[in-house]
Amino acid sequence: MAHRVDREFADRIPEEVGSVLYTAIDTGDGTAMTITLFENEEAGLHSEAAVARVREALAEFQVEEIDVFRGEVMVSRASEKVLKPIHQRASTE
Repeated sequence: MAHRVDREFADRIPEEVGSVLYTAIDTGDGTAMTITLFENEEAGLHSEAAVARVREALAEFQVEEIDVFRGEVMVSRASEKVLKPIHQRASTE
């Protein structure tokens, strides 16, 4: 699934939903989470339809939304390393 998200959605999502950061994280035990930061609250609310389309496209992986957290970024720092995309290789299994 991670390879497919990387290949089909990761580059499109920021433009499509107005986000400034999109990160998918393997949390172990067959679960994952995404972190998406938006320029403003309106962009975050607008993204819900696009997120539903991505979830539909990944239906074979039984993706379900467990929780959503919203809030204002209070402090932020990023190194140059964060600006370099990380790509997921296709599974050889």
